[in-house]
Amino acid sequence: MASALWVKIIRHHRIDNQTVIPCTRDDPSEALHDACHKLDLPIPLWLDRNRRDWEEFGQTRFLPDAFFESVSFERMDIEYIDPDAPKKQSRDPRNAF
Repeated sequence: MASALWVKIIRHHRIDNQTVIPCTRDDPSEALHDACHKLDLPIPLWLDRNRRDWEEFGQTRFLPDAFFESVSFERMDIEYIDPDAPKKQSRDPRNAF
């Protein structure tokens, strides 16, 4: 599996719709454009907060005010998925087995 962008539409605190599009970490804009087209949604504005979250965490969220058109969901979450990334170990001692 190649790296991908996971786009989730959240409505009433649940995933209402989602899609996964091939993506690179350096430039998610094309994958986001393809995902919005696939989900029949307007493309959100990348604000400074979104850019910082993406660079630091590989994920960000867009609230309805990030869209020029009105949307009927609470937020759009996007997350970079890299299947080759090393798995992080929990530091919680309850998970040690």
